[in-house]
Amino acid sequence: MDATQVFEGSRRKLQGIAYRMLGSVHDAEEVVQGAWLRWNEVEHPRDLDSPEAWLVTTTSRLALDRLRAAKVRRENYPGLWLPEPLLDDSPPTPQDVLERADDISVAFLVLLEQLAPEARAAFLMREVFDASYAEVAQVTGKSEAACRQLVHRAKEQLREGRPRQRVSPDVHQQLLGRFAAAATQGDFGALKTLLDEDAELVGDGGGRVPSFGHPLRGGQRIAQLYYATHLRFGPEVRMELAFINGQWGLLRFIDGRLESAQSLELDGDRIARIHVQRNPDKLARLSAALGQQRPVTLRSTL
Repeated sequence: MDATQVFEGSRRKLQGIAYRMLGSVHDAEEVVQGAWLRWNEVEHPRDLDSPEAWLVTTTSRLALDRLRAAKVRRENYPGLWLPEPLLDDSPPTPQDVLERADDISVAFLVLLEQLAPEARAAFLMREVFDASYAEVAQVTGKSEAACRQLVHRAKEQLREGRPRQRVSPDVHQQLLGRFAAAATQGDFGALKTLLDEDAELVGDGGGRVPSFGHPLRGGQRIAQLYYATHLRFGPEVRMELAFINGQWGLLRFIDGRLESAQSLELDGDRIARIHVQRNPDKLARLSAALGQQRPVTLRSTL
């Protein structure tokens, strides 16, 4: 197997590492391209003990450098920042759902934003991609003992933000279907029933479309927001189930054009949190995958 084949065989994994680090498909692709350029500078790649480990370490280091710069930019981001959504182009198998939901969901990526760049890199490399602590140390520039502490503290911090009651993918899909029906039909009572009393909605408009500058809290307030969208747009609103970031989510179309990608987090049998991506720049790839032009940019808050 030549050097190009080795790299291409690892490309999907490298893209996954970079995306989980950065939450941006574009940035992840640039990081992987950077790893490719460095791979071509290796004189004798076959002599490496583990070419894949070399590629993982190099990609992680490049992603960490970019994440440090991104953290500074995100401090000045207009409104709330959410990751760029990923849409699977084929229906998931039950095994896909079980394998991917925990480490690529929008909710998980949002939790990762709480971590310092080095802690995020250490956690992902060790817990998601099963790298050795020696490899983690090479990327972060810290000792193996320090990396163990980073991972331990990251796990504790992330555990606090996880739902108390997990649900099966089937239950998740069924509940989202009921929520989509209630939203499109303007069934305010059903919306309230499906939302937790303390539910939270986080929206990302990127300064391109109106969005809340802080999380909207309260099931009734969120239900009112969806009901108001129904009153304004009526039959022009369509919601579809889609497999977004390893979980079932919702795509909302208005007048036939994509308006938002919505990821819903459940706690038991009710919706605890909704992440709504409305930034047209972050929806552009998804729209292209659906065969559409640029996403619609309506002047509504949700």
